[in-house]
Amino acid sequence: MQHAGQEILIKDAIVFLFAAGLVIPALRYCRIPSVLGFILAGIALGPIGLGSLTHQWPFLSYLTMSDPAAAAPFAELGVLFLLFLLGLELSFKKLWEMRRLVFGAGGLQASISAVLIGIVAYMIGLTAPAAALIGLALALSSTAIVMQLLIDDHRATSPAGRTGLSVLLFQDILVAPILILAGFLSRDATPALSGAILQAAFNGFAALVAILFIGHFLLRPLFRLAATTGGRDFMIATTLLTVVGAAVITASAGLSLALGAFLAGLMLGETEFKHQTEVDLEPFKSLLLGLFFMTVGMGLDLPTMFKYWPIVILGLILLLVIKLAVAIIACRIFTGKMSTALEAAFLLAPAGEFAFVVLAAGSEGGVVTPKEAALITAIAGLSMMITPLMSKIGQILAKRFDVEGEESAEGINNYSDLEGHVIIAGFGRVGQTVARILEAEQTSFVALESRPKRVNIMRKEGWRVYLGDAARKEILEKAGIQGAAMAVLTLDDAGSVEAIVRTMRTIRPQMPIIVRANDAIHARELYAAGADFVVPETIEAGLQMASRTLQEFGYDSETSRGIIAHERDREYKLATQDAKANSS
Repeated sequence: MQHAGQEILIKDAIVFLFAAGLVIPALRYCRIPSVLGFILAGIALGPIGLGSLTHQWPFLSYLTMSDPAAAAPFAELGVLFLLFLLGLELSFKKLWEMRRLVFGAGGLQASISAVLIGIVAYMIGLTAPAAALIGLALALSSTAIVMQLLIDDHRATSPAGRTGLSVLLFQDILVAPILILAGFLSRDATPALSGAILQAAFNGFAALVAILFIGHFLLRPLFRLAATTGGRDFMIATTLLTVVGAAVITASAGLSLALGAFLAGLMLGETEFKHQTEVDLEPFKSLLLGLFFMTVGMGLDLPTMFKYWPIVILGLILLLVIKLAVAIIACRIFTGKMSTALEAAFLLAPAGEFAFVVLAAGSEGGVVTPKEAALITAIAGLSMMITPLMSKIGQILAKRFDVEGEESAEGINNYSDLEGHVIIAGFGRVGQTVARILEAEQTSFVALESRPKRVNIMRKEGWRVYLGDAARKEILEKAGIQGAAMAVLTLDDAGSVEAIVRTMRTIRPQMPIIVRANDAIHARELYAAGADFVVPETIEAGLQMASRTLQEFGYDSETSRGIIAHERDREYKLATQDAKANSS
């Protein structure tokens, strides 16, 4: 039996790798998002797809996953890695700044959605306990699908991305209370609800304190030990221990696994091991998250969908309409911008994977009948399947609202409340290079460009670039200079750059300012104006030419890079000392 089980596990692993290595790239070539691609692959290669035909054609068993339940633990790891990496991108300071969105928009969206969905369920004939449980189950959204879509589209740090993440964080906090309520509504439930809630609150608080204690006092020494004695292999093992360990602590207290992983990432993001951890986990996260989406597809009850398709479609429409309306209102109130509210609401409108857990608990406890659970699960699964489409619709509608009517006379939206972003002044070839790297690292930025034609071209390509003179104080304030992490000036107009540096320095005396200079003389002027770091083009041109010369002489690329890196450090040190000496 053990040997047969191993054969099934190996065969299922091969089927998954076949889907991830061949099917998904083919679907991506057809412009189908990877999230939807994995869900479709799960439907096709699962027991409700080709697996249902194995009795007639046994050879199809080699092309299907025989035991989807065995893949569930590995799929859950993908969700944990996703939340862990999201935590790495944030900080406790940023999270505290998001508290208004988390508890304001999140609380309003979840509570009103649950009430309205529950009322509709009660009006169509369900019992009050069943309607309440269904309302709570469908009010939540899919953290895994939404955040993966935002990361794929490089929108995780955008206003809509932060708004969506805030609402999803509040929904994760609701996991424990909803499961407690599901147990209380069960026919076999005996403990008092108030006592269960107090016990859960105490357990949750104790778990959070334990994670924060470990993160503050033990995490950095533990990673330093792994990096010093074991290198990358031990680092990966320590990272996995951190993610899974934090998730187990929160799960044992009745909170969600994802919340523990998120907190672990939040703490590790404050250390010097952040970037190495991101690189090490990315391949694991992508593959295991793909497995998670395949299990979602395999869990869809297609026979029920087809048998009761009018009810399923009507239920889907009602679900989307209710959650869309509530999310738009909630996000609009707490963000103040319709385009952001629309983009976030279309991401949050579909149901999430947690609906399956709640409905399973309700069905086991007799709160909902098996038929009711099957229908609601079908509606939830279908809504999750169309999340990528909803995301695209939200983006299109948001862009229609994010036009000249919402912008100031200078063409820039009001980003005065934005925190931790980078202001890029000048969006030519150099500015675009900086923006691409920041976007790849999921760092938010606001770009300013004084040429209207270039602004139009860049905005059509999807860049967040606005028409505005960065030397004007009011433009910089709208770009969020008070909360900006730094400024990067890439213009080649010497006079304009110097004026921008002086204006920025008067507003933010301590903000780092990185500037592009034409030559050494220009660099001295910029240091005198208040720039922190100046990149003279003549130095970089000389270094690139020297690098190519060494390679033509037969130096290998590694040796050439080392020589050039040493020379670059020397040149910049001399240039900085000379510029500052002449400017003082």
